[in-house]
Amino acid sequence: MSVSDEREDLIRRISETQRGMGRLFAQHQSPLFTSNLTMRQLHVIMLLAFNGSASGQDLAHHLGVSLGTVTGLVDRLVAHGLVTRHEDPHDRRVRRAELSPAGTALIEEIHNSGLEHYRRILDHLDTETLRSLDHITRTIRAVADKLYNE
Repeated sequence: MSVSDEREDLIRRISETQRGMGRLFAQHQSPLFTSNLTMRQLHVIMLLAFNGSASGQDLAHHLGVSLGTVTGLVDRLVAHGLVTRHEDPHDRRVRRAELSPAGTALIEEIHNSGLEHYRRILDHLDTETLRSLDHITRTIRAVADKLYNE
């Protein structure tokens, strides 16, 4: 087997393992799956959690949709009590969306739920495996940072 074939096989196996873990996690009652929000609505909430607030234009750009689509998404999230709107303090013509306390709580619940599942697994690993995993995940993060910040 060539080095290239071995690398492709390893990448395939790692990907399959991660998908399998995702399926295991999905079997548990995660707020990510029980929130009754669409993927685009969850994407908006995640963007707002990461950025603090965003204009409709910002959201449309990040989602790759029209401003009209964003308006509908934000309207529904406001109706769910997860997002609020306010004037941009630097430009009164611009309305900004940000998470409400309920939206922030949902993001924390989603994040904590995933961490709890992951922590249960990590608690069963020996120290040497944890050291190796720490090194590997830091290496993956460094490569991701480099790729996505270029």
